[in-house]
Amino acid sequence: MILLDVMMPGIDGFKTCQLLKKNQLTHDIPIIFLTALSDKFDKVQGLLIGGVDYITKPFQIEEVLARIQVHLKIRILTKQLAEQNQKLEKRVGERTQELSQALEILKQSQLQLIQQEKLSTLGQLVAGVAHEINNPLAFITGNLDFISNYIQSLITHLQLYQEIYPDPDAKIVKNAKIIELEQIFQDVPKVISSVNLGLERITEISNSLRTFSRTDTLHKLSFDIHDGIDSTLLILKHRLKSNNQRPEIIVKKTYGILPFIDCYPGQINQVLMNVIANAIDALDEDIKFDNQIENLTPQIIISTFFSNEDKVIKIIVQDNAKGISPEDCQHIFQQYFTTKPIGKGTGLGLSISKQIIEDTHAGKIYFTSVLGKGTEFIIELPVG
Repeated sequence: MILLDVMMPGIDGFKTCQLLKKNQLTHDIPIIFLTALSDKFDKVQGLLIGGVDYITKPFQIEEVLARIQVHLKIRILTKQLAEQNQKLEKRVGERTQELSQALEILKQSQLQLIQQEKLSTLGQLVAGVAHEINNPLAFITGNLDFISNYIQSLITHLQLYQEIYPDPDAKIVKNAKIIELEQIFQDVPKVISSVNLGLERITEISNSLRTFSRTDTLHKLSFDIHDGIDSTLLILKHRLKSNNQRPEIIVKKTYGILPFIDCYPGQINQVLMNVIANAIDALDEDIKFDNQIENLTPQIIISTFFSNEDKVIKIIVQDNAKGISPEDCQHIFQQYFTTKPIGKGTGLGLSISKQIIEDTHAGKIYFTSVLGKGTEFIIELPVG
């Protein structure tokens, strides 16, 4: 505590008080003015510039000591209160940080559970469909070989009849014309060939479904990224076709030479599905509601390449929709944020994708978007 006389040689007590209050080391020390001045203006001025009390002369020493004791107690209590406030603020800050961390962990756990549930459900569904397709497919494929051989034998037998008996009965000739026998000879092998192509196509779809549905949640497996992209595109093929709002979406693939990567294939396929499906959604919505791009040829370009220097695989999915606004760009990976119409999106796809790529696979996922030109998503996955 400082006892300060107002009337002093050099600078007076008021000026001294102002200087003390400006100094970092002394500004908190209580100051009691001692003076013979009794003007109310002087008292008010002393209190306004930082004094805690004003004692006029002559004074009794007991009064001065009593006031000093009071202000010392106030000072001590004030310091204790300030310390308690600091401790409380620190504890509140720590608790707030703990709660924020707990909330973030909860969000991540929730996201992971949703992701695992989606993967599990989707994997079971797709694997079940593939299994159901495979059973009749194997039956048809096996029997088609027999039918093909039998029909070819019958055709050969009939042709042998024609060769040995060039002049058959009139009824046989008439019936041959009615059923267009010569045309049957030409068409049946073509029909069987077409059926074989259809079966091969179904087999390809079934294999893609099995490739896509691999969840592999326990162990990482060696995986060809191109298989994942191709299987995803095959599943989404029906969405790429033209409709009454837009022409067919053209998919251009520029594949580099990629090494196999150790990963969870089912999760990587889910990310590819989210990113490519989002590009299709963007083209659908933009062409539907923007008359200026009605004549746009919608396209998605998928590029891959391997950086041997960085040991990183890059997958780039680029669309030529109208792009994402700068405001929305800030929230794209946030949980439950979506730019799609109500009922069309959950806002979980990209947040789950970010967790899969960055947390589970130590990679990166980011994007660039230019209004009027489109959006480009980049996925980076480390190799080895």
